Amino acid sequence: MTGVGRLVRAAPLALACLTLLLAAPGMPAYAAGGAQIDHFEQTPGGLSMLVAVPADATVELGAVTVSVAGRPATAAAQEGSSGRVRRTAVLAMDTSVSMTGAKFAAAKAAAAAYVRALPADVYLGIVTFGGSVRTALVPTRDRSSVAGILDGLSLSAGTLLYDGVGAALRAAGSSGQRSILVLSDGTDTRSAESLARLTGAVAQADALLDVVAVSDGGGTRPSLQQLAAAGRGSVLPSDPTALARTFAAEAGVLARQVLVTAQLPAGLTATSGTVEVMLPTAEGGTLDASAYDDRLQASAPAPAADPTHRWVLPAWVMYAGIGALAVGLAGLVLTLLPRRRAGTAEELVTNYTARTGAGTLVSGGTGRGLPRLDAEQALASATTAAAGLLRRSRGLEDRIAHALDGAGSDLKPAEWLLLHVAIALVAGVVGLLVGGGSALVALVLLAVGVLGPWASLLLRRRHRRRRFDDSLPETLQLMSGSLSAGLSLAQTVDTVVREANDPIAGEFRRVLVETRLGVELEDALDGVADRFDSPDFSWVVMAIRIQRQVGGNLAELFDTVAATLRERQYVRRQVLALSAEGRLSAMVIGALPPVFLLYLLLTNRAYLHPLFHDPRGIVLLVSSVVWLGIGAFWMSRLVKVEV
Repeated sequence: MTGVGRLVRAAPLALACLTLLLAAPGMPAYAAGGAQIDHFEQTPGGLSMLVAVPADATVELGAVTVSVAGRPATAAAQEGSSGRVRRTAVLAMDTSVSMTGAKFAAAKAAAAAYVRALPADVYLGIVTFGGSVRTALVPTRDRSSVAGILDGLSLSAGTLLYDGVGAALRAAGSSGQRSILVLSDGTDTRSAESLARLTGAVAQADALLDVVAVSDGGGTRPSLQQLAAAGRGSVLPSDPTALARTFAAEAGVLARQVLVTAQLPAGLTATSGTVEVMLPTAEGGTLDASAYDDRLQASAPAPAADPTHRWVLPAWVMYAGIGALAVGLAGLVLTLLPRRRAGTAEELVTNYTARTGAGTLVSGGTGRGLPRLDAEQALASATTAAAGLLRRSRGLEDRIAHALDGAGSDLKPAEWLLLHVAIALVAGVVGLLVGGGSALVALVLLAVGVLGPWASLLLRRRHRRRRFDDSLPETLQLMSGSLSAGLSLAQTVDTVVREANDPIAGEFRRVLVETRLGVELEDALDGVADRFDSPDFSWVVMAIRIQRQVGGNLAELFDTVAATLRERQYVRRQVLALSAEGRLSAMVIGALPPVFLLYLLLTNRAYLHPLFHDPRGIVLLVSSVVWLGIGAFWMSRLVKVEV
């Protein structure tokens, strides 16, 4: 039982204690055993209890003692729950038309007093029931919106008392201490829930339930008494003028709770027994509270011998090992980075003969052979293994090679694959370090390490292609001028190499090298178009082929193609300008839900609890993601115009 109900039932005992106090001033003003265990839960290797103490008691927290099944246990006490035990209080308010007038105004004032007196770490929820049931406030520690919710309450015909209490029970959740305070002045009218099922659910939920029955001139309703009995609480009769005091007293019970934690005694074999808590007070007395538990878990005599425990080393050892692994992977990444070999031909020959000699390195002229650790040989072995893997998947190797060529990278597909794997592993290790061993953070950063290199490569390729397309009209104009000056096509390509900027200069340099190795000029130019996926340059190569077959003025043809490309670029920029608003709207609409979800996760995680733990919330979440994806896809199609 909680709140004023406990004080009312203890009134005769308190009167006797007052008489003893007048006779002996040194004794406390409450009887021994005046405390009560409101919440009891098992923790790994121990117990956590919330003990309610009388208002006139000052507990000596450092002197608490606990016994489990008759054996002393190591215990500690602190005020409140300190966040270690979740405390949830749900206020179920009657908003039927029978509350009209002074009763309803007093009820809202009493609810405001209850909120003010409630400890800050208690999650508060509000459920109203009249002609309909509404969860006005999902349990949260944010009190900023409570005043507006109470002011906005309105009355309706009907009293869905049982449905309202059931909704409050569900809103309280299933973990930690749950307290439900019901305010009503009448009986149920037409609830879908029955009293028998509701009392069974309240008793099974192990939640504390008190009822404040607003006086209507009659006796206390039997249904309210049954609800309070099922919730181990009491019915607190009240009139409108005393509602605020009654509600403040109920909140004060939570404010006076003491969190007691105890470790199970070493070698405990009993699986059930009585847990007794003794709280010495500054007034010289002792508060006793006890609870019977039939789920005691016997503690192992030596935790290190338990084969189910895997992380028995100190935390710093795990972090040191992860750090060493990260350093090793970083070294591997640095080893895989491409390096330019410097040195004369003589030095290269010397190094080669040293590597292919006896396989040993002579040190200090002593003649002792030491094994040579060659990083280049290790890298070559790893690259060979990666190349063998890629050969078994020619499609993957072709895609990687095509992306690397388009991005202008000097890496080979096997080298890039090794670098990619190393980056993914380093990202996963960094996730373990940053997240303090959290698997979720490690998986997120591992996904970033897997997708990041691909995204970076594709972005570099797209940026390089855009620069190529933007420079193509000027390049064709330069080629047209060179041909008009009497140069051959090969000499024109060489002019572009000397006069143009990258990436066109680099690609045309590659064309010259390939032609000197025997590749036809048109085929070498086709390779440039393939690497950049440029239809514009494909047209240029096609024009060169036709001109070589049938003849014609190639310089004039280049002028015409350059003018066409300039017009197409003009139209493309105009389309981008006209569709800028739509693209920005698509980005904002697509990014707003996940960004706001992240904001709520960081600022008010409890508000999102039903979204991830309630089946209805999970269905809504999945549906929202699906429809958001469909909407983002169609908006991206609408604002994308091919020119």
